[in-house]
Amino acid sequence: MLIGILLCGHTTGAALERLGEYDAAFRDLLGGPGREFRTWSVVDMEFPEGPREADAWVVTGSKHGAYEDLPFIPRLEDFIRAVHEANVPTVGICFGHQIVAQALGGRVEKFPEGWAVGRTEYEIEGLGRLHLNAWHQDQVTVIPPGARVVGQSGHCATAALSYGPHLWTIQPHPEFTNERIALMVPERKGTLDYEDDRMDAALEGTSLPTDGDRIAEKLLEVLESVREVQDA
Repeated sequence: MLIGILLCGHTTGAALERLGEYDAAFRDLLGGPGREFRTWSVVDMEFPEGPREADAWVVTGSKHGAYEDLPFIPRLEDFIRAVHEANVPTVGICFGHQIVAQALGGRVEKFPEGWAVGRTEYEIEGLGRLHLNAWHQDQVTVIPPGARVVGQSGHCATAALSYGPHLWTIQPHPEFTNERIALMVPERKGTLDYEDDRMDAALEGTSLPTDGDRIAEKLLEVLESVREVQDA
């Protein structure tokens, strides 16, 4: 199975030097026998020719907002709609969660209560209470037609959305290891509007385990539904 990674943003700083680009994190999270990966850097306007150029798709995170006036965003929305119409299995993470919702008729906005950073508790349908690393301020504030909320946290009421068996998205970053968070926090603390106490708590949280592997199982369940789609 070929999993296409739609890279919507770039890693920087120590995380890039030590851990590689964001797509490397997804290869680590989702890799296994019978799975191959190819990356399209859509943030740099590198797009697949069509929705069936891969067997399944991952839409990654990004520093950008889904509502920003950037050249890649409308083209990515068009591609997401084409993938959805073709029933090609797709998962979206963080910005990917948001841009899928926006492309399909939802709305994304900045959350007035600020950032979620680091280890955060979520309730995910079918999986129960999990701890996952987050890094976002934007949230889906209007649910698209046909979507269903299947995950939430105290900070985010729309933390996971299901659009059926072939499309599932989540706000936190199951691909973000504690090592990645520990590299990112010191570089970003004191910049933008990050609150010091939240950044300090995120760094402290890197000593505790997260449940990214359990979300990986859910993501693979969706991505591997390609076989069911092809057989239908």
